[in-house]
Amino acid sequence: MVPVVGLGTWRTLDVTGRPAETRAHAVVETALDVGASFMDTSPMYGRSETVLAAGLGRRRPEAFVATKVWTHDDQMAVTQTDYALSLYGHVDLYQVHNLVATERRLALLEGLRDQGRVRHIGVTHYSPSAFTDLEAVMRSGRVGAIQIPYNPRQTEVERRILPLAADLGIGVVVMRPFGEGSLLRRPPAPEQLASLADHGVRSWPQALLKWVLSDSRCTVAIPATSRPGRVSENAQAGSPPWFGPKERSLVSRLANA
Repeated sequence: MVPVVGLGTWRTLDVTGRPAETRAHAVVETALDVGASFMDTSPMYGRSETVLAAGLGRRRPEAFVATKVWTHDDQMAVTQTDYALSLYGHVDLYQVHNLVATERRLALLEGLRDQGRVRHIGVTHYSPSAFTDLEAVMRSGRVGAIQIPYNPRQTEVERRILPLAADLGIGVVVMRPFGEGSLLRRPPAPEQLASLADHGVRSWPQALLKWVLSDSRCTVAIPATSRPGRVSENAQAGSPPWFGPKERSLVSRLANA
């Protein structure tokens, strides 16, 4: 699969009221317009599942919807999956969020997959302290995707997770490509990015996204934004030419300066 830029919904789609929801729907529509059709959400993200579904509307078939089940309670897990399926009709990638009650949740999702209501199953975690458990699930043969944090300041997945995903043919969804915004607070000067122009990079967010996606083991990055214009800008980082070692090294140095 060619690496792409998708859309995360944490915080940005957790909104209430017509003006805020209209702005959120514009983000979703713009993402579809520019080909950022992988959209990731979760019941952990407040109203994001609901707002995303409303923003998709009749364009739902154009989107690859990834959501999550996140609870220790078995009945609540059924409630969460029933709700998501009522919103989206089917879920393209259903993930066990943060490895919560992994065995029981995988069994639930496998049943839904057997019914044709879920297409792919995955797991997520944000903390390197859980990566040993994540590896065990990856080796089980029960998941086709993982979601992990990866950016120039957070590279723990390079040691074992990314190599294992490549060996097993598991898709990699990259959360936190901007370090939850910390990498955007003090962007490099434009002249420091000038050598990346031949790779289609015109901004620091694009440099960070292309840094991630130039690792061929990564399938999709899911930055969140509340601005339609930023969605378009981000999407431009999802196509070649990709960075080589020299360009990735430059972005790493700038990010960690």
